[in-house]
Amino acid sequence: MWALSELADLALPTRSRSPVHSHLRIQYNSLADSRRPKEDEHKSIVSDTVASPVPPIWIRILASTMRPFIPLLSLSAVAQALYFYIDGTSPKCFFEDLPKDTLAVGHYTAEEWDDRINQWAKHDGLSIYISVDEIFDSDHRVVSQRGQASGRFTFTAADAGDHRICFTPSSTSGRAGWLSLHSHNGGIRLTLDLAIGESSSIESSDKSKLEDIATRVKDLNARLQDIRREQVFQREREAEFRDQSESTNARVIRWMVIQLVVLAVTCTWQLSHLRSFFIKQKLT
Repeated sequence: MWALSELADLALPTRSRSPVHSHLRIQYNSLADSRRPKEDEHKSIVSDTVASPVPPIWIRILASTMRPFIPLLSLSAVAQALYFYIDGTSPKCFFEDLPKDTLAVGHYTAEEWDDRINQWAKHDGLSIYISVDEIFDSDHRVVSQRGQASGRFTFTAADAGDHRICFTPSSTSGRAGWLSLHSHNGGIRLTLDLAIGESSSIESSDKSKLEDIATRVKDLNARLQDIRREQVFQREREAEFRDQSESTNARVIRWMVIQLVVLAVTCTWQLSHLRSFFIKQKLT
């Protein structure tokens, strides 16, 4: 895997120095050589030539210490940026061996050859169908989506094994560059940037979106809490208003009963008074 070779090159000892350090070393050697006797010049040159290929002891210790950790470093997120050509509507597939529970995020850009500007260009009529199949699980399809000329796809390996990733283009532009006969490299040039492994670099593209969603969720929760407090307050006000209404209705009924009793007593007294008055006047 190309990532292992790059990490191995980084871990191997190197004698490259910065221009400032090399320049200072040359000046120091020139001053020392000017003060050194001429008969010692040949000895110094020979000693420097013999000692130069041998790296310092701390570099060799560091290289031997870091060498066992190179395979572990290769398990981290690896970004593989490449581009390839697709003839017409024929699918282009490649295989990727992924460990279990590994996140893979791919960003792609499809371009079509344009003879008018004599270069690769994107257009709205170009679409890409993406499919990811698990070879080890009887070609079980985990991704099946159709996107525009540029987009992304994401999947997680359910189990360790080979995964077949295929891209099938389709175009409605009607340009001559769509067919490989009219293009020197092929009908479609597809640039793929595949990041493998769970790391902050993979999730960095969605980090701002997730933070925005989390902020909105917090705002919604705060609004829900405000609504609940308002509901509790309205219930308390409703209970107070209900108690006050019931008390008012009871007072009104009580006053009506008192009025009816007073009216009945008054009528009874008037009738008895009139009767006694008529009896005295001997009108009955």
